[in-house]
Amino acid sequence: MSTLAVYRWRLAPEGLVTFRQLRALGLRPAGQPVVGQLERPRRRREPLVAFLYRIDLAAPVRPTTPARWAALERANAARRICPECGRDAGYHIPSSLGMCTPCAYPEQSNSG
Repeated sequence: MSTLAVYRWRLAPEGLVTFRQLRALGLRPAGQPVVGQLERPRRRREPLVAFLYRIDLAAPVRPTTPARWAALERANAARRICPECGRDAGYHIPSSLGMCTPCAYPEQSNSG
């Protein structure tokens, strides 16, 4: 088992980038292993860590198919439907409530 090379913030060698930087370039890791990690120091807490990938081994991001767009649309629509009243709330229902605001707080919506 080999250990990862650790680089300080903004000091990674040329050709190594984070996942977000790959995405910004329109690339994906394509199954390559993590080759290092970037650490950003923080006061009194654990440092932030970002894994590094090689640009030369990255592949282009796959285009989203119409079927995948449709699946995402259905999933987002399902997050808007209230399980209590069955109405489309017009926003993503918070998981902390589990229902739309009028169903969660009926006493506030009746007084007006």
